[in-house]
Amino acid sequence: MATVASSKETRKLYQQIDRVWYAIAILICGLALLDLKQVLPTIDFTIGALLATAPYILLAVMSIGFLKATGAESVIAKAFQGNEVKMIVFASIVGGLAPFCSCEVIPFIAALLVAGAPLSAVMALWLSSPLMDPSSFFITVGELGLIFAIAKTIFAILIGLAGGFFVRSLKNTGYFTNVLRVDQKPYSPCQSNSSIAEPPVWTFWKDKVRRRTFHLTFVSNGVFLFKWLTLAYLFESLMVHYIPAQTIASFVGGEGVFPIILSAFIGAPAYLNGYAAPAIVSGLIEQGMTPGAAMSFMVAGGITSIPAMTAVFALVNRQVFSTYLFIGIIGAIASGILFNMYLGWLT
Repeated sequence: MATVASSKETRKLYQQIDRVWYAIAILICGLALLDLKQVLPTIDFTIGALLATAPYILLAVMSIGFLKATGAESVIAKAFQGNEVKMIVFASIVGGLAPFCSCEVIPFIAALLVAGAPLSAVMALWLSSPLMDPSSFFITVGELGLIFAIAKTIFAILIGLAGGFFVRSLKNTGYFTNVLRVDQKPYSPCQSNSSIAEPPVWTFWKDKVRRRTFHLTFVSNGVFLFKWLTLAYLFESLMVHYIPAQTIASFVGGEGVFPIILSAFIGAPAYLNGYAAPAIVSGLIEQGMTPGAAMSFMVAGGITSIPAMTAVFALVNRQVFSTYLFIGIIGAIASGILFNMYLGWLT
């Protein structure tokens, strides 16, 4: 009887532990078996990345908790109503200039989706954000020239616009229903403490129920983002160490459209840090890689890297995830082709 009870308790404990934590544990244990000396550097990289992202996570979960506790999410939702086109344009421009990588923007995306922002504007921000920021712009100028840096910034905004308006065009088809994943949706107690008609209660800390709502929302969303970003950064560390970007990019030389297409598909799962990529790509261009293929490779690597896709998959349903990948790949290919055409026109 004791053995049966113990078995039931073990099975219950197994069911209570989130599968993401299992995946993290399996990755670390597998690495320890195959390459023990790399365990500490991988953990160190992951912790460092999480610490760098921590302010964004904290801001995001506090924002979500504040919105839920005060009932202010209805105000934000109203702000997006009737201005969807303007919001897509605004999100694309802000995303193209914001200093966030593809993983750091995830907490803000989560906050916007929970607040009821239209998926079209969120998608625009999501696509354009990881491609360019002020620091990487100047690094790109130094390595690849002003024209390349300006073109990449323009493509970041254009891809955001294209993705936003593409999602908007499908809004009435029913394709994008229940955007957030049902099984991984962050905590959202009681939908709201107030109806759309009721004004928000800004001093939520004076009310016991609202304080509890803030606490539960804060903790649940914090754990949700922490676990998935931990898994994403583990993937990133392993890819950077075992699959150098130089090795991946060495396969995408040559002339014509095919190298551009191939560059997008090879760059898609690759991790391309916005600060390290320009130097790597600069060397590849000197070895014969066309600027168009380089642009396609960099754009695809920024939008659809495995760390970014892991975080996206954790947050949204399969329809949104597949749309994100589709727009990212097509946008990268189009960017490469257009950039080659532009350079050909200049000459």
